[in-house]
Amino acid sequence: MTVHGGHLPDPAARAFDALGADYERAFADLPEQLAALDWLLAELPEGARVLDVGSGTGRPTAERLVAAGHRVTGCDVSTTMVELARERVPGARFELVDVRELPAAPESLDAVTAFFPLLQMPRADQARVLADLADRLVPGGLLAVATVPADVEGVDLLWLGQPVRCTSFPAPAFRALVESTGLRVEHERPGVFRPDFPGAEPEEHLFLLARKP
Repeated sequence: MTVHGGHLPDPAARAFDALGADYERAFADLPEQLAALDWLLAELPEGARVLDVGSGTGRPTAERLVAAGHRVTGCDVSTTMVELARERVPGARFELVDVRELPAAPESLDAVTAFFPLLQMPRADQARVLADLADRLVPGGLLAVATVPADVEGVDLLWLGQPVRCTSFPAPAFRALVESTGLRVEHERPGVFRPDFPGAEPEEHLFLLARKP
């Protein structure tokens, strides 16, 4: 679960600063994420412009996209994550910025990846971010987005040893939210994954792969 954004309370950014490379190890080889990347790589035009929201350490998302010749910009609010990503994937650009603070850029991207970056945003912010990301896509552009589906709002919990506050939607409501932006969901991939981290519990995941008409 990647949770990023400059308007988040300090504990959110601190959690990922503290986890650093442990986060990458905990979520290595996440099957649904790798399948989502395979879908993108098969569908993207040559030299595609991609925004990776909540880019973490840059692996595997930015790394695989750059290796395939695409132009990737990552954004994350964790200083540690941005530093690690710049070291690991020098072929991409990584910015320390909240996705909610990015300047408007309609129809400027071929694809957006957003693997778990919404979970500590209020529901209204999640809706606004998804609408903005859809607006940034060119016609035919692709969105790969993931969340932990649950009917929860502002729930405090300990995750990978770090205190976080989570907000999410049940799976049907999250799909409806994505589709409300005008995108067409082409694939829905649920899954359960146990992070490779001491004491970690299995997490229910939902990956949606969508296209702008």
